[in-house]
Amino acid sequence: MNNKAEQYSLLTKQIAALVEGETNVIGVLANVSAAMKAAFPDTFFWVGFYVVSENELQLGPFQGPVACYHIQKGRGVCGTSWQNARSIVVDDVEKFPGHIACSSLSRSEIVVPVFKNGTQDVAAVIDIDSRSLASFDETDRIWLEKIAAILSRLL
Repeated sequence: MNNKAEQYSLLTKQIAALVEGETNVIGVLANVSAAMKAAFPDTFFWVGFYVVSENELQLGPFQGPVACYHIQKGRGVCGTSWQNARSIVVDDVEKFPGHIACSSLSRSEIVVPVFKNGTQDVAAVIDIDSRSLASFDETDRIWLEKIAAILSRLL
């Protein structure tokens, strides 16, 4: 299968099944990050979650190399997504003001907020990095926001 939207459609169904009836937040986020990485292994270099806790984003479950533990509101792509409560697609992380370089291999990034169920309060962000420039587009944003909506039922 080489159509990205079709891959996301299957992934979204898998994630909905992983979340259904589950209350183990850490376990779900771990499985979801693994499922996302497996769905797009050539694009997703790092995929995971930062969870809002103690007035900062704290590292949650992820797949990929080691990552930053804490991100302040408004710092880097993740902190900016949290502050503005909106998705951000970055074609070249070197050009993003205040980018936090957890890995020098990361070249492009997408961050999508996960809202607390039924609110506009950000509970976490989905963070995905790629080793290639301009890896993410509107298709990624749209489908990752659908995945975030599924996860919001849990948070």
